[in-house]
Amino acid sequence: MKKETAILVIVIACIVSFIAGALSYWRYSVGRKTGGRPAMVQQPQAPPQTAAQEPSPAEVTAKIDALRDIVKKDPKNIAAWMELGNLYFDVDQPREAVEAYGKYLALKPDNADVRTDMGIMYRKLGDSDRAIQEFKKAAQTDSRHVNSRYNIGVVLLHDKQDIKGAIKAWEDYLKVDSNSERAERVKDQMERMRAMAK
Repeated sequence: MKKETAILVIVIACIVSFIAGALSYWRYSVGRKTGGRPAMVQQPQAPPQTAAQEPSPAEVTAKIDALRDIVKKDPKNIAAWMELGNLYFDVDQPREAVEAYGKYLALKPDNADVRTDMGIMYRKLGDSDRAIQEFKKAAQTDSRHVNSRYNIGVVLLHDKQDIKGAIKAWEDYLKVDSNSERAERVKDQMERMRAMAK
């Protein structure tokens, strides 16, 4: 065996023994932390649950029909009106959502979440003025309501091209939500908007 080969074999043996020693120490220290033996991963006994599937269009239609029957028989059923509005919201039927939310709000006008959802549907219908009006009512109903204040800025910026109005709306929004991830994005957006508004 050549001298260079012998040195290489010795170096490799040293590296292998170092790694083996490090692994032994690691196993020992993990075993102490977990009560004597290294932690083991247990395999699941049953297949993992899959995420809930979206309902089929037929299921949504059946649910809408059932809710419409409920509110026809009991027009003061606010839970059914809200669920009906939410279903229409989810399946992108803004006119029907506005109608259902309107029936709900006629019975319970102080729900800022429902009023904000109705404002979003008005925006979807192209009625940005009415959307802003609903968002403002929601903000008046709940002085800490975040989404209504945020949406005022969105509509003013994107639909009305009112940069100064959007900045003012978002300043109001930041008074109730200053530390969230969305708030940080709004602050960045406002800096760019202020530069544009000069």
